[in-house]
Amino acid sequence: MSDSFHSRTFKGATLAWLFSACLLWGCADQRESPRAGTSAAASTRSDKSGRAPVSDELMAFLSKARAAHHKADLQEAKEDLPGAIVAVRSIVAGPHPRTSPELREVLADAYARLADLESRVGNFDKALEEVASGLTQAQEVSHYRGHLFETKGLVHERRMAAYAAAGSKDKAAAEREAALAAFEQAIAIQDEVIQKLLPSPSPTALP
Repeated sequence: MSDSFHSRTFKGATLAWLFSACLLWGCADQRESPRAGTSAAASTRSDKSGRAPVSDELMAFLSKARAAHHKADLQEAKEDLPGAIVAVRSIVAGPHPRTSPELREVLADAYARLADLESRVGNFDKALEEVASGLTQAQEVSHYRGHLFETKGLVHERRMAAYAAAGSKDKAAAEREAALAAFEQAIAIQDEVIQKLLPSPSPTALP
């Protein structure tokens, strides 16, 4: 599978998530700004479905993250991967709103993209550090945790190819095993996520 395919997958999943989140939480909402004397942290938005209100600081962070990913897309388009790394790193470098599930998901996703980008420029150790940082944000079983293990497998797969090209067969073999283990873990996590989301079977009707 080509790097360009993986790149499109990362960008598509990330931007689709952020776009959906903004629609869900009302990024386009044009309510009045907080009155003077009201802190930004205290200002919240909520949709008409009764969901928990979302703070303006989280809305701003989501918008920033979406812009950073778009910037990274443009850098990738001109083959400036270091520039793309800088753009995505601005998401994880802060400032961050108060912790929330949404914040942790966006950070986990950003770390996954950083790992992908770092491995594409040959910074394999740094890429694995990014995966480890992402896993601290996605500690529960979720798509995001599974995606990070998928990315970890991809990093090992790329390092395997680098070792093979250099004639280091033993190191390449070790990276192959590490990649397989990471992909297996990703599959197991995503299977668990799918299973949890499937509707419960209807109880069998008694005769």
